Amino acid sequence: MRIVFMGTPDFAVPTLEALVHAAHEVVCVYTQPPRKAGRGKKLQPTPVHQAAERLGIEVRHPASLKPQEEKDAFAALEADVGVVAAYGLILPQAVLDAPEHGCLNVHASILPRWRGAAPIQRAILAGDAGTGVTIMQMEAGLDTGPMLATVRTPIEHKTAGDLTDELADKGAQLMVGTLRELSNHRPLAQEDADATHAPKIDKAEARLDWSQEAEQVERQVRAFSPWPGAFFEYAGPEGLERVKVLGAQVAEGSGEPGAVLDDALTVACKTGALRLTRVQRAGKPAMDTADFQRGRAIPEGAHLSGEAPAHDNVR
Repeated sequence: MRIVFMGTPDFAVPTLEALVHAAHEVVCVYTQPPRKAGRGKKLQPTPVHQAAERLGIEVRHPASLKPQEEKDAFAALEADVGVVAAYGLILPQAVLDAPEHGCLNVHASILPRWRGAAPIQRAILAGDAGTGVTIMQMEAGLDTGPMLATVRTPIEHKTAGDLTDELADKGAQLMVGTLRELSNHRPLAQEDADATHAPKIDKAEARLDWSQEAEQVERQVRAFSPWPGAFFEYAGPEGLERVKVLGAQVAEGSGEPGAVLDDALTVACKTGALRLTRVQRAGKPAMDTADFQRGRAIPEGAHLSGEAPAHDNVR
């Protein structure tokens, strides 16, 4: 098929590559514009942009598709179908309607649960037993279109990073299979009454909340790994510092929420406790907690703050 692909982050790259390997004609790739990144703040093309260049495919990165010239340029590609995976820009109705078979989206949840920008993180935070990928016929509403195919997977103790990689691969194969049998699929309307919303992640949500049950705090760690990284703040001898938590497990123990219960960094929660297994100081490499504690240790009896004092500088 003649395809226009639209995507931006690493999650979308496997789908683009799978379409090419399946011998579809990807005539153009749309992605978000390059953005400044790194210490030098140089413009960096998106992961999809880089993948498209490796594959020798034309790349376009308009800041918006709303201008009429952008709509006309898209329509001029005369695509059979548009394939969308985490593109990040709103598609006007004229763009949705331009391909013969419209636009199909790879969405990282089993719709109508977790419509929106952060379905993987929201599923983990909610304690869902499983999640998956839905191939959806796009329409004007936010992830409201009819469903063509789904695939499921258990969440278990996976991080958001683990699930993103897994669902990216599953979604790529599901999209290839859906296109192969496109004429045989019967779209299934979503039940709007069952819908839940997955808003974009705010970095402030990554602050660990010890006043929650240990199981919920552990979900925070997994939901925000690798980005933006769950964290706590500790007012030690050298001032207030922020420490990221990259791994943790529910443990036995009790005490005032936020209190460090032993030298292995087991922290009391509302009920139960959380043993921190992998942590990272600002500007330092990530390390196992045992190695962390052999350096500038956080002692038993310390309290890990939920809020930073306004007059202190965070290290």
